[in-house]
Amino acid sequence: QVQLVESGGGSVQAGGSLRLSCSVSGFTYRYYCMGWFRQAPGKEREGVAAIDSDGRTSYADSVKGRFTISKDNAKYTLDLQMNSLKPEDTAMYYCAADQSPPFVGRGYCYHRDYNYWGQGTQVTVSS
Repeated sequence: QVQLVESGGGSVQAGGSLRLSCSVSGFTYRYYCMGWFRQAPGKEREGVAAIDSDGRTSYADSVKGRFTISKDNAKYTLDLQMNSLKPEDTAMYYCAADQSPPFVGRGYCYHRDYNYWGQGTQVTVSS
């Protein structure tokens, strides 16, 4: 049974930093995608960043240069380092994971649907 559990959310002032972590269990695919998504009140869920099993990353234009997605294969974790946070980054953040075909193109993991999701962690950025 695949389980994803996020942690690390909280409240921070604009310009500050937070690091989100997602602990993954029961996920043993050789080729896979993992990603971070967010949903603000009254808005649709949007992709933030994604990473494939080869470590290639993709980002939303709104977070490029500020956020960094990474994974630790030994610890089975997916992280999102968020710097220079803005009030518009306020949202519930979710990690997601799923199996992928081998040899996918760069960006595949950012644009696809996911079957496995965490419960979310709240990030609030005040001005």
